[in-house]
Amino acid sequence: MMDSKVSDGHSPATAHKATQPLVLAATLDLMLQAGKLLFVNGQTTERIMVALKELATASGFKAAIFVEWGALRVNLENEFGSHSETISVEPAGVDMSKVRATMSLVHEVCVGRMDLAAARSALQRISESPPVLLIRFALLAAAGAAALGVIFGVDHPASLILIALIAGAGACLRRWLAKLSHNLFLQPFCAALLAGIAGAIAVRLHLSSDQRLIAVCPCMILVPGPHLLNGALDLARGRIPLGIARVAYATVVTLAVSTGLVLGLACGGAGLSPGGTSTVVPLGFDVLAAGVAVAAYGTFFNMSWSTLPIPIVIGMLAHGCRWGAITLANVNPATGALIACFIVGIIMTPIADRLHLPFAGVAFASVVSLIPGSYLFRMAGGMAGLLTFGTKASPEVFFQVMADATGAILIVVAMTFGLVAPRIFWPIIFREEERKAI
Repeated sequence: MMDSKVSDGHSPATAHKATQPLVLAATLDLMLQAGKLLFVNGQTTERIMVALKELATASGFKAAIFVEWGALRVNLENEFGSHSETISVEPAGVDMSKVRATMSLVHEVCVGRMDLAAARSALQRISESPPVLLIRFALLAAAGAAALGVIFGVDHPASLILIALIAGAGACLRRWLAKLSHNLFLQPFCAALLAGIAGAIAVRLHLSSDQRLIAVCPCMILVPGPHLLNGALDLARGRIPLGIARVAYATVVTLAVSTGLVLGLACGGAGLSPGGTSTVVPLGFDVLAAGVAVAAYGTFFNMSWSTLPIPIVIGMLAHGCRWGAITLANVNPATGALIACFIVGIIMTPIADRLHLPFAGVAFASVVSLIPGSYLFRMAGGMAGLLTFGTKASPEVFFQVMADATGAILIVVAMTFGLVAPRIFWPIIFREEERKAI
C-alpha cells in the first residue's frame, strides 16, 4: 500500500501548510469587513472583539484586536505564522439592522453553516443595504419631536403640528446634506439652525406661544446618545483613548446642535431664556408619547419593524416608572432618570445580546424621552445672553444658567450610570460563559 502522501509527492501536512496563507488572508479579510461594519454602526467595543475572536478561532487562528477612533487592527497567528492589517474606520453611525445581520452572520460562520467565501459576499450585501426610506425617516422624525413636545408640556395642537413640520423638514434637510458632504457635524448643525429660525418666525407671526419648545423639541432628536453610552462603556472597561474619543464626538455634536439652535433663534430676533417651569403631564399621555419617541429613534437607527415593539414597550414601562417616581414620590428629575434607565439597562442587556442588537442604540432608543435637551439648550441660550449683556447681566441669569448646566450634567450622568451599570455587572453576577455579555 502507498503511504499517506498527496499525488505530487508532498505530505498532507506540507499541503496544509501551503494553503495556510490563503486561509489566513480570507479569514483576515472577513474579520476586517465584519469588524468595520460593527464598529461603524454602533456595536459596543467588547462585543466586536468577542465576535472577531470567535471568527478567528473558527478558522484555527488566535487573534489580537486593537480598536481606536479611526482605526481597527487585527493580528492573526497560528503555528505556521502571523499577519496583521489595519483599516480606517470612524464609529460615527448607528444602524441596528446592519449590526444584527453581521452578528448573525458571524454566528453562522462560527457554527460551520457558512464558509468564508459566502460570508464575505453576504457582508458586502449587508454593507450596501440602503438606509431607512426618506418618507419613514421624515414622518417618524416629525412624530418623535411632537411626542417630546407632549412629554415636555405642549398642549396646543397648533404647536405640536409646527414641531412636527419643523422636525420633518429637518430630517429631509439632513438626508439632502448627507449626499453633499461627509462632515459629521454639518447635518445636526443645519437641522438645528432650521429649527431655531422656524421657531422664531412662528412666534413672531403669533402662530404659537410655545417658542422655546417649538424650537427645542426638533433639536432633542439630534442628541447622539448611543455614542455617549458606548464611550461610557469603553471608559468603564479601561479603553480610555477610545472612550474619550467617543464622548468627545458626542459632545461636539451636541455643541453643534446647540450652536445651530441659538444662531437660528438669533436670526429670527429671538432667544432662549434660561430656566423654566416643568409641566406635569397625565400618565397616559406621558407613556404613549414616550412610546412614539422610542419608535422614532428606532427608525433613526434603522431598526426592523419586527424588533421595534421591544424597545417601545420597555421605554413606555421605564417612562411610567419615572413618572411615578417624580409625581408620586417627589424625587428630582435626575433620580427619576436613574430609576428609569436602571430598569431599561437590566431588561435590555440580555435582550440585546440574544437579538444581536447594539446595546447602546437599543437602550438609548428606549430612554430618548429622558434626555435633558431642554436644560442643555436653555443653558446655551443663557450663555449667549450673558455674552451679549456682559457685566450688565443680572445675577439671576447667571445662577439660572448654572442651575440648567447642573441639571443637564446630573441627568446625563444618572442616565449613563443607570444604563451602563447593569451592562457591566450582568456577566459578573450571572457568570455568563466567558463573561462576554457586554
